[in-house]
Amino acid sequence: MWNIISENEIRSQISAKEDQITRIEEEAAKKEAAAESEVNGEYDSKISSIESNLSGEQSKLDEAAAKAAEWTAKRNELSATVKNMTKEHKMLVKEKQKTLKTKLKVIASDKKIKIKAIRVEIKPLNKELTLLAKAAAKEE
Repeated sequence: MWNIISENEIRSQISAKEDQITRIEEEAAKKEAAAESEVNGEYDSKISSIESNLSGEQSKLDEAAAKAAEWTAKRNELSATVKNMTKEHKMLVKEKQKTLKTKLKVIASDKKIKIKAIRVEIKPLNKELTLLAKAAAKEE
């Protein structure tokens, strides 16, 4: 048969079990605090050091990014300037060649006209010289 347990005994057993739970929870809380303290001791200085370095490196990165943006803008500006100057240079070289060609044509044409005029003057002189030479040859 079953032993009939008194109500007080059952309450006593429940109370003992609840005390056991309380001790386990207190022990766990102490272990949690110890674990937290141990982990904090192990990692806090490392984290602090990394945070300090991270802050410095982030600052350098931000500065580099700002300079990169500045240089990119400067590169774009200079690129446009160089492009315009290259275009102007090509135009001036072409203009120079065209102007020189035109001037040389004018000079060549002027030279041709002047030489032709002088040759026209030389032709009667050569005829006269030929006539004098023939006259001198006849006198001899």
